[in-house]
Amino acid sequence: MILLLGGTSELSAIATALAEAGFAVLVSTATDETLELAPHPNIERRSGRLDESAMLALIAARGIRAIVDATHPYATAAHETAAHVARQVGIPCIHFVREGGIGLREGVHFAADHERAAALAFSFGKPVLLTTGANHVAPYARQAARSGLRLVARVLPRAESIEACRQAGIAEDNIIAARGPFSLEQNLRQIRRYGIGVLVTKDSGPAGGVEAKLEAARREHCQTVVVARPAPPLGQCATTAEQLVGSVLSATRDK
Repeated sequence: MILLLGGTSELSAIATALAEAGFAVLVSTATDETLELAPHPNIERRSGRLDESAMLALIAARGIRAIVDATHPYATAAHETAAHVARQVGIPCIHFVREGGIGLREGVHFAADHERAAALAFSFGKPVLLTTGANHVAPYARQAARSGLRLVARVLPRAESIEACRQAGIAEDNIIAARGPFSLEQNLRQIRRYGIGVLVTKDSGPAGGVEAKLEAARREHCQTVVVARPAPPLGQCATTAEQLVGSVLSATRDK
């Protein structure tokens, strides 16, 4: 059985490709939110966060032969946990790396981390739309409080995400709780509604709706701040479902 870790939009295609290649696949997501998985007898699903000990126990209980890490490109801790566990038990770990690469564009500025991105975003003296999720709202909320500028946070419609915004001091009417990816029109409406002058995003690739954000910001003459991607995970990586299946086939042969 293959343990497929994820939650991103590519997960269903990866699970199906592995199942159709003859693997039993256990899809593991951190939450139990609705996930569109193709019906297939080789695909199962579980939910709940896996720390190192929980992942080790799951591997032993289910006879896992390999880990496929299809978690978010910015989920550094998840990548490290998957790779470390795989090394401990002597099974392959193949990372799926989503396409990215925004490149140099007018009005687009890059920052190495969230602290630097927050300082840069508020340096323009305009309201900020944060679209990087709820895990790193604190530095942006601090900059908003210092500058007196409006911060609007767009986060997943989860209780913990909304609570993280509240704990950071973001007012209820400045929280957009919705699931993306968002269309160009949706981004335009939100930018106009809140009078946004700066948009903050990650380089999450086409599957993450980045192009729609960038185009909406360009049309509304907003500055865009991009939190740069962390270095890709160490170890074997694949960039397409087909390449991933080939890597898993090769890695599990004779195992």
